[in-house]
Amino acid sequence: MKILSVILISLFPICQPKPKQEFRDFTRRFVAGYQAFAIPALEMGYVDDLHDIKSKDTVEKEIVFFKGIKDDLSHCQAAALSQTEQQDYFQVKYETTMNLERLDLEKKWLAVPHEKIPEDDIAAIPDGKAWYSYLLKRWLSNDVSPEEIFRFGISEVDDANRHIEKIRRQTGLSNQAFYQYINSSQFLIDDPKTVQERFENAYTRVNSRLSLLFYPHQVPALQIRQGPKESVVQTPGFYRDGTFYYNLFDKPYNSRQIGWLFLHEAVPGHHYQNSIDATEPHTDVQKLFDYVGPLEGWGAYVERYGKTLGVYQTPYDELGHWEWNLVRAVRIPLDVGINYYGWSNEQALAFWKRHVQNHDDMAMREINRVRHWPAQAITYNYGAAQIAQWKAELQKQLGDKFNIKDFHEWVLAHLALPFSLAKKAVFNDAAAKRS
Repeated sequence: MKILSVILISLFPICQPKPKQEFRDFTRRFVAGYQAFAIPALEMGYVDDLHDIKSKDTVEKEIVFFKGIKDDLSHCQAAALSQTEQQDYFQVKYETTMNLERLDLEKKWLAVPHEKIPEDDIAAIPDGKAWYSYLLKRWLSNDVSPEEIFRFGISEVDDANRHIEKIRRQTGLSNQAFYQYINSSQFLIDDPKTVQERFENAYTRVNSRLSLLFYPHQVPALQIRQGPKESVVQTPGFYRDGTFYYNLFDKPYNSRQIGWLFLHEAVPGHHYQNSIDATEPHTDVQKLFDYVGPLEGWGAYVERYGKTLGVYQTPYDELGHWEWNLVRAVRIPLDVGINYYGWSNEQALAFWKRHVQNHDDMAMREINRVRHWPAQAITYNYGAAQIAQWKAELQKQLGDKFNIKDFHEWVLAHLALPFSLAKKAVFNDAAAKRS
């Protein structure tokens, strides 16, 4: 605590009279102070987040620290800083706001003894709505409200169902015949070797077409392996440390998952994005933080390019993307409904059945997921929608000068920032190109 005390004492108004040097000193103090507190990242469940709350004394010291940072920022003339320094300025401001909101909740939490924390009902804990609103902003890396996100979720559900219906009409099948067919064994793969081969073929096809959407990058070779059976979250697959893992769970594998899942987790999704990010310059402030919303948003966003990248070779391959996108979309109103509006399991299940025709077996699994892990499941569709919105705005602004490869370069360069700052940086890059 001695080092921390020195850091707290050394805080003083910045940017006067030598703005840039003072700001560099300030960011060094901010980084040192933040690291000294060892503030934990978000956990895989709100109960663990609550268990991470430190002592009342430490919470008070954190409050002093962030209030000092807030005061220092108020003395800084951001316009006098370079573009990179401005990014640091606004990121420190963003983090200071978010941490003070967290600390206010933690202070209230510590003021009241808690015998037992309900493990699947954040709405039932003291200040449950406020905690959920905070977690929503934290997971989505943006200043949003539960009401706003609920409305967004409904629009995403409608959009996914429209695309599924469009594909059904394209096949020429009646509604009943369509669902009978896609639930048949036609799409199931029993042999694990065949699943491996299908993913390896997807890798080859995507690599041969990447130049249609991206400029060349030196990306390390991807490993493709079957995932461990003891996976905590039963997702179709995941990415970790240069390896894409697909999960079989001792069941036949649905071939409609192969295209979109590879794009999301591997190339040009997480493996591709992580590899490029490792080559990007990051300030010491940026290195302190990871933002899930932009990263998962990127993975969901690139699923939209399955036709261009050669993995949606039939309408049913594309259907796989929209089927899973519908599941992710329905989780959004479920998440807000359960964790903010206090829906029962019966209300949540009725909502699921009203909007998802083909996955009753998944319903309670997904309901339990959002109960234990509020807001995280919203990151995928929300992030993808943010990036797609930037693209639409820049297409309108740049007209014939818009280049999809440029756009993807700009986005990939700034996914280490929260959405509001990432958007500003992307649009600054676009403005520089236009000038």
